Amino acid sequence: MIELRSVCKSYPRGETTVAALEDVSLSVRPGEMAALVGPSGCGKSTCLNLIAGADRPESGKIVVFERDLAAMNEHEIVQYRRREVGVVFQAFHLMPHLTVRENVALPQAIAGERDLAWVDSLIESVGLTHRAGHYPSELSGGEQQRTAVARALAMRPRLIVADEPTGNLDSRSGAAVLDLLNDLRREAGATLILATHDPAIAGRADRLIAMKDGRVQDGAHDR
Repeated sequence: MIELRSVCKSYPRGETTVAALEDVSLSVRPGEMAALVGPSGCGKSTCLNLIAGADRPESGKIVVFERDLAAMNEHEIVQYRRREVGVVFQAFHLMPHLTVRENVALPQAIAGERDLAWVDSLIESVGLTHRAGHYPSELSGGEQQRTAVARALAMRPRLIVADEPTGNLDSRSGAAVLDLLNDLRREAGATLILATHDPAIAGRADRLIAMKDGRVQDGAHDR
């Protein structure tokens, strides 16, 4: 189970403080695909950052796989992010000086591991074997996003976090990326939590979590 319990988070903005999350509680079951939905600035990305261990709450608990992330020290958080979480960014964040294969293998290199057979398998699964030696500047937007999806799975994570994973793609490419994420999630037995503005993408989730003004509107409910 992944749970946020009464989580609050704010950020400074000039001389004021902006509340990104206010008393947010939600839960996602293992193996589910959950979609965070709501307008820009409602707190979706902040939730994902907290669940991925990229940020810390001011108060409340974030429990992932029976561990409270807020209680972890920095070393534990780093290991959690490296080994148990795969992140797909809307802006891809591929390394421009690395090829497709090197970008996908990067999480393994950072963790001091090497499993090129798995890397090549992921590249094949996203249909980019023929582009494995190419650089991001030589790829289309859809190819860059598929590379990012493969990279997120390089460490066989138990949790996949995706922030607007189809936001830079047309509807056909976006549907293909979601199909890929879903297929790989099922194969790996992983949990997928994504933020999206797209009702067609949200409609395919097992669970919807509606947010507005830093709060969960209707809780999480099954589809």
